[in-house]
Amino acid sequence: MTELTHFDAQGQAHMVDVSDKPATMRRAVAEGRIRMQAETLVLITEGRAGKGDVLGVARIAAIQGAKRTSDLIPLCHPLPLSKVAVEFELEPDPPAVLCRVTAQTVGPTGVEMEALTAVQVGLLTIYDMCKAADRGMVMTDVALVEKLGGRSGHWQRRDLP
Repeated sequence: MTELTHFDAQGQAHMVDVSDKPATMRRAVAEGRIRMQAETLVLITEGRAGKGDVLGVARIAAIQGAKRTSDLIPLCHPLPLSKVAVEFELEPDPPAVLCRVTAQTVGPTGVEMEALTAVQVGLLTIYDMCKAADRGMVMTDVALVEKLGGRSGHWQRRDLP
């Protein structure tokens, strides 16, 4: 197991110094889902949610979330993102929406936190837009799926369906 890098020699939290690391292409893919009642999924699918285009708004929110990650997570470096792609899959049984985000940059540190934050913000937006119909929705299974670049190279999750 690798040592935690966000603590200095005295055990105090600090922002990791990445100034000596080379700028390389970094990519991360994260995903998560929001489970809901079947009727709520129908509202989304048919575009009948009262607040408008649920997935369109959630896509923009996810991208914005990726861009604002360093404002939300205290020790994250602000990154110049070169790509944020958001995909949604409607899952009928059990009823859910899967959100998958790919974030990419060329820099000295990875974009895992940006991809994960984007997924959460996208799912939260779906909740917000549909809560009048279904307050029991549950966000679940948020995880890093893959990362490429940097010293640790390529990593891929093996335990997800």
